[in-house]
Amino acid sequence: MPATMISNFDSASLRHSVSAAEWETRVNLAAVFRAADHFGWNDTVRNHATARIPDAPDQFLMNPAGLGWHEIAASSLLRLDLDGNILSDTDLAPGPAGLNFHSAILREMPDIQCTFHIHPTAGIVVSATEEGLIYVDQGGCSLYGEVAYHDFEGLAEEADEAPRIIADFGDKHAMIMRNHGLLTVGRTIGEAFSFMHRLIDACETQVQLMSTGAPIRRISQEVLEHTSRQMKARRGNKPGGELDWAMYFRLAESLDPSFED
Repeated sequence: MPATMISNFDSASLRHSVSAAEWETRVNLAAVFRAADHFGWNDTVRNHATARIPDAPDQFLMNPAGLGWHEIAASSLLRLDLDGNILSDTDLAPGPAGLNFHSAILREMPDIQCTFHIHPTAGIVVSATEEGLIYVDQGGCSLYGEVAYHDFEGLAEEADEAPRIIADFGDKHAMIMRNHGLLTVGRTIGEAFSFMHRLIDACETQVQLMSTGAPIRRISQEVLEHTSRQMKARRGNKPGGELDWAMYFRLAESLDPSFED
Protein backbone atom coordinates (compact mmCIF):
# COMPACT_ATOMS: atom_id res chain seq x y z
CA MET A 1 0.00 0.00 0.00
CA PRO A 2 1.60 3.31 -1.06
CA ALA A 3 2.67 5.65 1.72
CA THR A 4 0.80 8.51 0.01
CA MET A 5 -2.49 6.81 0.79
CA ILE A 6 -2.77 8.45 4.21
CA SER A 7 -2.05 11.97 2.96
CA ASN A 8 -4.84 11.89 0.36
CA PHE A 9 -7.45 12.94 2.93
CA ASP A 10 -8.19 16.68 3.22
CA SER A 11 -9.08 16.97 6.90
CA ALA A 12 -9.82 20.70 6.93
CA SER A 13 -12.07 20.53 3.89
CA LEU A 14 -14.00 17.53 5.15
CA ARG A 15 -14.45 18.98 8.62
CA HIS A 16 -16.17 22.05 7.20
CA SER A 17 -18.34 20.06 4.79
CA VAL A 18 -19.95 17.68 7.32
CA SER A 19 -22.18 18.35 10.31
CA ALA A 20 -20.78 18.82 13.79
CA ALA A 21 -22.46 15.56 14.82
CA GLU A 22 -20.79 13.63 12.01
CA TRP A 23 -17.38 15.10 12.79
CA GLU A 24 -17.69 14.26 16.48
CA THR A 25 -18.65 10.70 15.54
CA ARG A 26 -15.69 10.50 13.18
CA VAL A 27 -13.30 11.58 15.92
CA ASN A 28 -14.71 9.11 18.43
CA LEU A 29 -14.68 6.22 15.96
CA ALA A 30 -11.10 7.03 14.96
CA ALA A 31 -10.21 6.90 18.66
CA VAL A 32 -11.64 3.35 18.78
CA PHE A 33 -9.09 2.22 16.20
CA ARG A 34 -6.18 3.95 17.91
CA ALA A 35 -7.08 2.60 21.37
CA ALA A 36 -7.64 -0.90 19.98
CA ASP A 37 -4.27 -0.76 18.24
CA HIS A 38 -2.64 0.34 21.50
CA PHE A 39 -4.12 -2.67 23.30
CA GLY A 40 -2.86 -4.99 20.55
CA TRP A 41 -6.30 -6.15 19.52
CA ASN A 42 -5.62 -5.85 15.79
CA ASP A 43 -2.33 -5.66 13.88
CA THR A 44 -3.61 -5.97 10.31
CA VAL A 45 -5.39 -3.77 7.77
CA ARG A 46 -8.49 -5.93 8.14
CA ASN A 47 -11.43 -6.03 10.58
CA HIS A 48 -13.87 -3.20 11.12
CA ALA A 49 -15.70 -0.84 13.41
CA THR A 50 -18.64 1.29 12.33
CA ALA A 51 -20.70 4.13 13.78
CA ARG A 52 -24.06 5.47 12.68
CA ILE A 53 -24.12 9.20 11.87
CA PRO A 54 -26.48 10.72 14.49
CA ASP A 55 -28.15 13.30 12.26
CA ALA A 56 -28.23 10.97 9.24
CA PRO A 57 -29.24 7.62 10.81
CA ASP A 58 -29.47 5.89 7.43
CA GLN A 59 -25.72 6.49 6.96
CA PHE A 60 -22.68 5.25 8.83
CA LEU A 61 -18.91 5.52 9.03
CA MET A 62 -16.44 2.67 8.51
CA ASN A 63 -12.71 2.21 8.07
CA PRO A 64 -11.38 1.61 4.56
CA ALA A 65 -9.45 -1.51 3.67
CA GLY A 66 -5.71 -0.87 3.47
CA LEU A 67 -5.11 1.35 6.49
CA GLY A 68 -3.55 0.02 9.67
CA TRP A 69 -5.53 0.89 12.77
CA HIS A 70 -2.65 3.05 14.01
CA GLU A 71 -3.09 5.19 10.87
CA ILE A 72 -6.83 5.80 10.93
CA ALA A 73 -8.01 9.37 11.49
CA ALA A 74 -11.37 11.08 11.49
CA SER A 75 -11.01 12.21 7.89
CA SER A 76 -9.99 8.79 6.55
CA LEU A 77 -13.26 7.08 7.52
CA LEU A 78 -15.69 6.19 4.75
CA ARG A 79 -19.33 7.33 4.74
CA LEU A 80 -21.80 4.71 3.48
CA ASP A 81 -25.54 4.17 3.35
CA LEU A 82 -27.24 1.17 4.96
CA ASP A 83 -27.24 -0.69 1.64
CA GLY A 84 -23.45 -0.50 1.58
CA ASN A 85 -23.12 2.19 -1.08
CA ILE A 86 -20.03 4.37 -0.60
CA LEU A 87 -20.99 8.04 -0.33
CA SER A 88 -17.49 9.41 0.26
CA ASP A 89 -15.57 10.91 -2.65
CA THR A 90 -12.77 8.36 -2.65
CA ASP A 91 -11.36 5.38 -4.51
CA LEU A 92 -11.05 3.47 -1.24
CA ALA A 93 -13.49 0.78 -0.17
CA PRO A 94 -14.21 -1.28 2.94
CA GLY A 95 -13.59 -5.02 3.12
CA PRO A 96 -16.56 -6.87 1.56
CA ALA A 97 -17.04 -9.40 4.37
CA GLY A 98 -17.12 -6.76 7.08
CA LEU A 99 -19.35 -4.46 5.08
CA ASN A 100 -21.86 -7.26 4.52
CA PHE A 101 -22.80 -7.88 8.14
CA HIS A 102 -21.96 -4.48 9.68
CA SER A 103 -24.34 -2.68 7.31
CA ALA A 104 -27.01 -5.33 7.87
CA ILE A 105 -26.80 -4.99 11.67
CA LEU A 106 -27.15 -1.21 11.50
CA ARG A 107 -30.01 -1.52 9.01
CA GLU A 108 -31.99 -4.12 10.98
CA MET A 109 -31.13 -2.95 14.53
CA PRO A 110 -32.02 0.77 14.56
CA ASP A 111 -31.12 1.27 18.23
CA ILE A 112 -27.56 0.13 17.60
CA GLN A 113 -25.15 2.97 16.86
CA CYS A 114 -21.82 1.12 16.74
CA THR A 115 -20.50 -2.28 15.66
CA PHE A 116 -17.02 -3.63 16.37
CA HIS A 117 -15.41 -6.80 14.95
CA ILE A 118 -11.88 -8.10 15.50
CA HIS A 119 -9.83 -11.30 15.58
CA PRO A 120 -7.80 -11.15 18.82
CA THR A 121 -5.90 -14.37 19.49
CA ALA A 122 -7.59 -15.15 22.81
CA GLY A 123 -10.99 -14.57 21.22
CA ILE A 124 -10.19 -16.96 18.37
CA VAL A 125 -9.00 -19.59 20.85
CA VAL A 126 -12.22 -19.40 22.87
CA SER A 127 -14.30 -19.33 19.69
CA ALA A 128 -12.74 -22.65 18.69
CA THR A 129 -13.60 -24.41 21.96
CA GLU A 130 -16.72 -26.53 22.15
CA GLU A 131 -18.01 -24.87 25.32
CA GLY A 132 -17.21 -21.31 24.35
CA LEU A 133 -16.88 -18.64 27.01
CA ILE A 134 -16.98 -19.64 30.65
CA TYR A 135 -17.56 -17.17 33.47
CA VAL A 136 -14.84 -17.49 36.09
CA ASP A 137 -14.50 -14.06 37.69
CA GLN A 138 -16.38 -10.90 38.61
CA GLY A 139 -15.52 -9.16 35.35
CA GLY A 140 -16.79 -12.09 33.35
CA CYS A 141 -20.10 -11.98 35.23
CA SER A 142 -20.83 -8.65 33.55
CA LEU A 143 -21.13 -10.57 30.27
CA TYR A 144 -23.45 -13.24 31.59
CA GLY A 145 -26.57 -13.33 29.40
CA GLU A 146 -24.99 -10.95 26.90
CA VAL A 147 -22.98 -13.33 24.69
CA ALA A 148 -24.43 -14.86 21.53
CA TYR A 149 -22.82 -17.40 19.19
CA HIS A 150 -22.74 -17.76 15.41
CA ASP A 151 -21.27 -20.76 13.59
CA PHE A 152 -18.50 -20.29 11.05
CA GLU A 153 -19.74 -20.37 7.43
CA GLY A 154 -16.62 -19.21 5.60
CA LEU A 155 -15.87 -15.61 4.65
CA ALA A 156 -18.87 -13.61 5.90
CA GLU A 157 -19.46 -11.89 2.57
CA GLU A 158 -22.51 -13.84 1.41
CA ALA A 159 -25.67 -11.76 1.63
CA ASP A 160 -27.73 -14.60 3.07
CA GLU A 161 -25.41 -15.00 6.09
CA ALA A 162 -26.07 -11.51 7.48
CA PRO A 163 -29.68 -12.28 8.54
CA ARG A 164 -28.46 -15.39 10.37
CA ILE A 165 -25.89 -13.33 12.28
CA ILE A 166 -28.62 -10.87 13.28
CA ALA A 167 -30.98 -13.68 14.30
CA ASP A 168 -28.26 -15.29 16.41
CA PHE A 169 -27.52 -11.93 18.06
CA GLY A 170 -31.05 -11.48 19.39
CA ASP A 171 -31.04 -8.74 22.02
CA LYS A 172 -27.46 -9.35 23.17
CA HIS A 173 -24.50 -7.00 22.80
CA ALA A 174 -21.62 -9.43 22.28
CA MET A 175 -21.07 -12.35 19.94
CA ILE A 176 -18.46 -15.06 19.67
CA MET A 177 -18.25 -15.96 15.99
CA ARG A 178 -17.13 -19.57 16.25
CA ASN A 179 -13.74 -20.40 14.71
CA HIS A 180 -13.58 -16.75 13.66
CA GLY A 181 -13.48 -13.90 16.17
CA LEU A 182 -15.47 -11.45 18.28
CA LEU A 183 -18.25 -8.97 17.51
CA THR A 184 -19.89 -6.39 19.76
CA VAL A 185 -22.58 -3.77 19.26
CA GLY A 186 -23.67 -0.79 21.31
CA ARG A 187 -26.16 2.02 21.61
CA THR A 188 -23.10 4.24 21.73
CA ILE A 189 -19.50 3.91 20.61
CA GLY A 190 -18.49 3.66 24.24
CA GLU A 191 -20.87 0.80 24.92
CA ALA A 192 -19.62 -1.27 21.98
CA PHE A 193 -15.99 -0.61 22.97
CA SER A 194 -16.68 -1.47 26.62
CA PHE A 195 -18.34 -4.77 25.70
CA MET A 196 -15.39 -5.65 23.47
CA HIS A 197 -12.89 -4.80 26.21
CA ARG A 198 -14.74 -7.00 28.70
CA LEU A 199 -15.13 -9.83 26.18
CA ILE A 200 -11.43 -9.84 25.33
CA ASP A 201 -10.49 -9.71 29.01
CA ALA A 202 -12.76 -12.68 29.71
CA CYS A 203 -11.28 -14.65 26.80
CA GLU A 204 -7.72 -13.88 27.88
CA THR A 205 -8.50 -14.93 31.45
CA GLN A 206 -10.02 -18.18 30.20
CA VAL A 207 -7.07 -18.97 27.94
CA GLN A 208 -4.59 -18.38 30.74
CA LEU A 209 -6.68 -20.46 33.14
CA MET A 210 -6.95 -23.32 30.64
CA SER A 211 -3.17 -23.23 30.12
CA THR A 212 -2.57 -24.09 33.78
CA GLY A 213 -4.31 -27.43 33.39
CA ALA A 214 -5.77 -26.99 36.87
CA PRO A 215 -9.41 -27.85 37.59
CA ILE A 216 -11.62 -24.81 36.99
CA ARG A 217 -13.63 -23.55 39.95
CA ARG A 218 -17.00 -22.66 38.47
CA ILE A 219 -19.26 -19.86 39.63
CA SER A 220 -22.68 -21.23 40.46
CA GLN A 221 -25.63 -20.38 38.24
CA GLU A 222 -27.30 -18.66 41.17
CA VAL A 223 -24.33 -16.38 41.81
CA LEU A 224 -23.88 -15.66 38.09
CA GLU A 225 -27.47 -14.51 37.82
CA HIS A 226 -27.31 -12.52 41.05
CA THR A 227 -24.10 -10.72 40.06
CA SER A 228 -25.47 -9.99 36.60
CA ARG A 229 -28.61 -8.45 38.12
CA GLN A 230 -26.48 -6.32 40.45
CA MET A 231 -24.46 -4.96 37.54
CA LYS A 232 -27.50 -4.27 35.39
CA ALA A 233 -29.19 -2.47 38.29
CA ARG A 234 -26.21 -0.15 38.61
CA ARG A 235 -26.31 0.66 34.91
CA GLY A 236 -30.06 0.97 34.60
CA ASN A 237 -31.34 1.55 31.08
CA LYS A 238 -28.46 3.81 30.14
CA PRO A 239 -25.78 2.61 27.72
CA GLY A 240 -22.85 1.13 29.61
CA GLY A 241 -19.21 2.04 29.37
CA GLU A 242 -19.50 5.80 29.01
CA LEU A 243 -17.07 6.67 31.83
CA ASP A 244 -14.68 4.01 30.58
CA TRP A 245 -14.90 5.37 27.04
CA ALA A 246 -14.08 8.91 28.17
CA MET A 247 -10.91 7.51 29.73
CA TYR A 248 -10.00 5.47 26.63
CA PHE A 249 -10.55 8.56 24.47
CA ARG A 250 -8.15 10.52 26.66
CA LEU A 251 -5.68 7.66 26.34
CA ALA A 252 -5.88 7.82 22.55
CA GLU A 253 -5.27 11.58 22.69
CA SER A 254 -2.26 11.15 24.94
CA LEU A 255 -0.76 8.53 22.61
CA ASP A 256 -1.17 10.47 19.36
CA PRO A 257 -3.83 13.16 18.82
CA SER A 258 -3.45 12.99 15.04
CA PHE A 259 -6.56 10.74 14.88
CA GLU A 260 -8.63 13.89 15.39
CA ASP A 261 -7.60 15.24 11.97
